Amino acid sequence: MIRFVSLAVVAAAAAVSPVAAQAHPAGYYTATPAAAPAEASFVTRNTIWSCGGGTCTADKAADRAEFVCQRLAKSIGKLDAFTVAGAALDADKLAKCNAKAK
Repeated sequence: MIRFVSLAVVAAAAAVSPVAAQAHPAGYYTATPAAAPAEASFVTRNTIWSCGGGTCTADKAADRAEFVCQRLAKSIGKLDAFTVAGAALDADKLAKCNAKAK
């Protein structure tokens, strides 16, 4: 029993360690804005964004990716690219997203 608890503690510590955080540094969503946003971090509805180095990233939200993209474009302007879990939105979806740009 003690061995099981020890393994559980080690597994839990690994899940929240900085090394584990480095495994997914880009976040679930990654956007490349056409122009740098005015703020380095901000919130769109229920998504917290962090921007720097020409990209903005955020963790997974409860909404569909297309809506997350549209809200971001509405907030910061046209996006050159938008990826979801490493997969880029196709040209049609990105164009629809950018139609909401401010």
